[in-house]
Amino acid sequence: MSWTGKILRVNLTEGSCRSEPLNMEWAKEYIGQRGLATRYFINEVDPKVDPLSPENKIIWATGPLTGTMASTGGRYSVITKGALTGAIACSNSGGYFGAELKMAGWDMIIFEGRSATPVYLSIVDDEAELLDASWLWGKSVWETEPAIRAKHQDPQTRISCIGRAGETGCLYAAVVNDLHRAAGRSGVGTVMGSKNLKAIAVRGTKGVGNIRDARAFFKATADAKQVLKDNAVTGQGLPAYGTQVLMNVINEIGAMPTRNHRQVQFEGAKDISAEAMVAPRPTDGKANLVTNQACFGCTIACGRISKIDEKHYTVENKPQYWGASGGLEYEAAWALGSANGVNDLEALTYANFLCNEDGMDPISFGATVGAVMELYEMGVLTKEQLGIDASFGNAKALTYFAEITVKGEGFGREIAMGSKRLTAKYGHPELSMSVKAQEFPAYDARGVQGMGLAYATSNRGACHLRGYTVASEVLGIPVKTDPLATEGKPELVKAFQDATAVFDSAGVCIFTTFAWTLADLQPQLHAACDESFTMENLAVIGERIWNMERDFNNRAGFTRADDTLPKRLLTEPAQTGPAKGLVNGLETMLPEYYRIRGWTGEGELTTETRQRLGL
Repeated sequence: MSWTGKILRVNLTEGSCRSEPLNMEWAKEYIGQRGLATRYFINEVDPKVDPLSPENKIIWATGPLTGTMASTGGRYSVITKGALTGAIACSNSGGYFGAELKMAGWDMIIFEGRSATPVYLSIVDDEAELLDASWLWGKSVWETEPAIRAKHQDPQTRISCIGRAGETGCLYAAVVNDLHRAAGRSGVGTVMGSKNLKAIAVRGTKGVGNIRDARAFFKATADAKQVLKDNAVTGQGLPAYGTQVLMNVINEIGAMPTRNHRQVQFEGAKDISAEAMVAPRPTDGKANLVTNQACFGCTIACGRISKIDEKHYTVENKPQYWGASGGLEYEAAWALGSANGVNDLEALTYANFLCNEDGMDPISFGATVGAVMELYEMGVLTKEQLGIDASFGNAKALTYFAEITVKGEGFGREIAMGSKRLTAKYGHPELSMSVKAQEFPAYDARGVQGMGLAYATSNRGACHLRGYTVASEVLGIPVKTDPLATEGKPELVKAFQDATAVFDSAGVCIFTTFAWTLADLQPQLHAACDESFTMENLAVIGERIWNMERDFNNRAGFTRADDTLPKRLLTEPAQTGPAKGLVNGLETMLPEYYRIRGWTGEGELTTETRQRLGL
């Protein structure tokens, strides 16, 4: 069976590391990664815990397909109570760290307590020890990774760490691996920093050989890879243009949140799009995009590697930023660009580099800057407070804010609070475009109605990766639905949320769902892990995971009142595009969603639902 069967439990207060067997009964009920780690988390942590207290725990988890020959089988997740949201947090990352952890023989690492001084965890196969990290504290991700490799004299060591944003308490700090792959949302890096945990360094030489039926697994993974290759999105669009392929598409349908969601279309979208990234620059004739890049075992290769124009104002006399590194993906390009009215591609790339370099979520950062710019234009914030003219469209303000926020300096400390806390402090909480304190991704809920319901009900706060109805409403996957209609959206959202929970728990990338359904994943899990993973059982598992997360949030204090959207999306109609005249129809969709979920009118699990799902 494709689990290693081992958990590493690290008590940071005591400085101890010990191995324990994986609960195989839970593994069969929750699969792995997101589902299984959350099961452990809710069993061990009080829902009312302060996210930044020693009593909160943080878990690194792989899935049973992580490290195998399954396409995109390189994923891992970080699970905790989110610093930004106070809700259950599960943030997913690609790259190579997850596979390395699995190949070292571990399904999961559970960190508890808080170290008195900075430490990092070193794992070499079965051997694990906590080492002093005082010499690493204050260093960026880009400095930390090579420093640890040099110390251990092993260039194949994989590292998951925080930068300065996680150390200084930025509430949306990320955990970064392989320099620019990130468990990016909800402040998981903030929780890591609060524990004085700087990094995890892993070297695994064992491989993943415990496949239940190797012959069947070989066929199932080969068949599934062919499905990805033959699909227009996973076989052509994403490899060629990455997620940025969506920039012009979403703008055209009138669902591009612009200037803190005041508009739904951005006149500068074409300047920061995938097409712009591959076009020669007039300054030097070179393109922003250097190449694409794949994570471990991935046959899609949607990652972007970019290089900034060396004469651009952001990197003049800064040779450390002249090399190629992780380029813009759609969500970052939107949050740093359209959300602030900025159409300077090189400035966006530089801000994105800073987010990678010091471990900061570009979505929450960019969206918070959008709120700051609106407050500035209203006269609530001044140039004296901010240190710069912060009008919408000012690229220099964007990059300046990125520099001071990753370092925790000046007004950057307030931007680091996130938009909910910042706008409330300055008397305009309605300007925070967030749910459960987490900022929206790059889809306006007036132009894509299903995403409004998905945002409002997401267990980790506003998120596109917990129920990506854009696939259906815009791309026609697996069936085309009307993005402007509310009818049928509760069923659609529930189906996407449950299926996503299964994919996240298996250890594969959610982008496979542009081509795969559960019918493509099921044979892989069945052959690799356990014969009980049938189509019917997987559907129940996905629903079980979603309801388990919901129940944790309810016990943490979240109620129906938190399943809402900002007033702007509910009362201010879109002014242009296909959605002109529309607001989001959440009031219509939410009661029906609760009904089909088997929840009460207040959004709580009924006794019948608990019994049916075994919760």
